[in-house]
Amino acid sequence: MSRDTPAGREGDTLDHVSARLPVFPLGTVLFPGLVLPLHIFEERYQALVRHLVGLPEGAPREFGVVAIQAGWEVAQAGPPGRAAAGLAGGEVTLHEVGCTAELRQVTELTDGGFDIVTVGRRRFRIAEIDDAAEPYLTAEVEWLPEPDGPDEVADMLAARVISVFRHYLGLIRPEQEEISEQLPEDPTVLSHLVAATAALTVADRQRLLAIDDTPDRLRAELRLLNRETALLRHVRAVPMPLSELAGLPAPN
Repeated sequence: MSRDTPAGREGDTLDHVSARLPVFPLGTVLFPGLVLPLHIFEERYQALVRHLVGLPEGAPREFGVVAIQAGWEVAQAGPPGRAAAGLAGGEVTLHEVGCTAELRQVTELTDGGFDIVTVGRRRFRIAEIDDAAEPYLTAEVEWLPEPDGPDEVADMLAARVISVFRHYLGLIRPEQEEISEQLPEDPTVLSHLVAATAALTVADRQRLLAIDDTPDRLRAELRLLNRETALLRHVRAVPMPLSELAGLPAPN
């Protein structure tokens, strides 16, 4: 098998073009623009990090993050605030849609592992998985379309989502105001932030990631936020630990 083809950068016209990516199965969903810290302790994914670090200067250091649908368990041990990336082995079923993660920071540990910081970049759909070419999984992927240019419907829906999301955040995190003050105006960026930050299930987040159209994603988020807000009002319960909420987008 030939070497992995690097993922495209923002602005590249690669819609419907295929590429080969290293694939990292995780028990979470990554969205474009969102920060994902990882603690790498399994040897095959240490090999992946070494491969990325060894690429020529200026080459995209990216891999695909895909949520696990069934099978391997993702270990949870590791430093606070970082997902521990390691898989127990056995059969696994992955979701079809994932997001590339760009390597931004690498800290090598004395035990041979790594603490890394990545940022989501570009959505893709898996066409074929290869578990034999490298120590880690690789996959042939197809890039998914991203919105291009202004969209009045998306702008209108974004304003509604911001209003509902501010109220939702006031219920779920009343002691923290900074998130609601930093909501992006761009509808697509907003839709990714809401999907990653709201206390949703992996299944809900995966469905949102797979939606190509920004207005459709925002409409789905309005329904989910109204559902979660009603739950918080009447049950006074958070459906998942706050520690699992994703980070804010990183500046590009």
